[in-house]
Amino acid sequence: MNVDFDIADQDLADLGRRRIEWAGRRMPVLAAIRERFEKEQPLAGIKVGACMHVTSETGNLMLALRAGGASVALCASNPLSTQDDVAAALVEEGIPVFAVRGEDAATFYRHIHQVLDTEPDIVFDDGADTTTVLHKERSNQAIMGGLEETTTGVIRLRAMAADGVLRYPVIAVNDSDTKHLFDNRHGTGQSSLDGILRAANILFAGRTVVVAGYGDCGWGIAERAAGLGAETVVVEVDPIRAVAAAMNGHRVLTAADAAPIGDVFITATGNIHVFREEHFHEMKDGAILANAGHFDVEIDLAELRRMSVESRVLRENLREYELPDGRRLLVVAEGRLVNLGAAEGHPADVMDMSFADQALAAEWLVQQHEDLEAQVYVLPKELDREVARLKLEAMGGGLEHLTAEQERYLASWQEGT
Repeated sequence: MNVDFDIADQDLADLGRRRIEWAGRRMPVLAAIRERFEKEQPLAGIKVGACMHVTSETGNLMLALRAGGASVALCASNPLSTQDDVAAALVEEGIPVFAVRGEDAATFYRHIHQVLDTEPDIVFDDGADTTTVLHKERSNQAIMGGLEETTTGVIRLRAMAADGVLRYPVIAVNDSDTKHLFDNRHGTGQSSLDGILRAANILFAGRTVVVAGYGDCGWGIAERAAGLGAETVVVEVDPIRAVAAAMNGHRVLTAADAAPIGDVFITATGNIHVFREEHFHEMKDGAILANAGHFDVEIDLAELRRMSVESRVLRENLREYELPDGRRLLVVAEGRLVNLGAAEGHPADVMDMSFADQALAAEWLVQQHEDLEAQVYVLPKELDREVARLKLEAMGGGLEHLTAEQERYLASWQEGT
């Protein structure tokens, strides 16, 4: 088994096992699916290649897939998101893991190729990196289908489908309501601020926080920042989302107008160079920049480095860039995904639904792949709703049911006239 770190230190694997266990206690929906998978073996004989954040929550998903009969290999979807102890624990469980925290770009892509060398039937992707490699470098490799976890990845995949180059069906797990309405909003909202807090140890109350992008992730970040007492500003290109932000109590400004007043800048757009040279010139001394998008391109770090006369690490995951006029701008987690680069990612409680969606999407893909075209699909609504029902039940909630009279009323256009 080829891994990039020595797991002879049993304490590392033991810690990883405890972290996986702790996360698993807070993932009851995935646990219920795993229990059914063990009995029914819906993934028997299927090989899974996963490029995902190597966290304790992902560890539980890998174990659930294996319980369903799949063989699994895992690599990291971000150089800073791997929890080495979790990787070590999974290796001891017999799951090949090709990941180490802080790996360089060459190692990152080598690991993707190592997972693809296992000849997976299904690819689990988190940002479409593996899908891109398959299409650009391994075009002859046969794949049954794929799953995509992120907004950024789904954007890429839909562009590929529109260009007619997508080679196999992909399930946009991100577009399930039980994923993006909870994972993106509540998970990203909380964990992104967690990463900034761990890196900089600042007080959000009284500060001006500028959030670029008001999709589900930006929505959650702005809401949590406001909840901590910050004045919130949203930068948005879509007029509907901009009005939504304004009606939710956030100021909506251009990046140019926000640059001089912001204390903390957080990107969540999936686009390139959201904050760049023209904005760096206007930012105040001590401004903090962080990125919550999948790729480290939203802040133009190359330009910031070029502009700087000096840079130094002040704290773990916090680098200071000094500009010629003496102003200092601080970047969290190298501009990479802040919630995993500087913290532990989303809490297991919300990843429970996202990874339940992933497990059910894999099962559905195996059942339906012969009837699917090389397009982007969404998980059937009944499966989405079942995940929500199970989560509500686990949270101690009760779901109201319509009476026969109410069902007749809703089904008839003549009722109530």
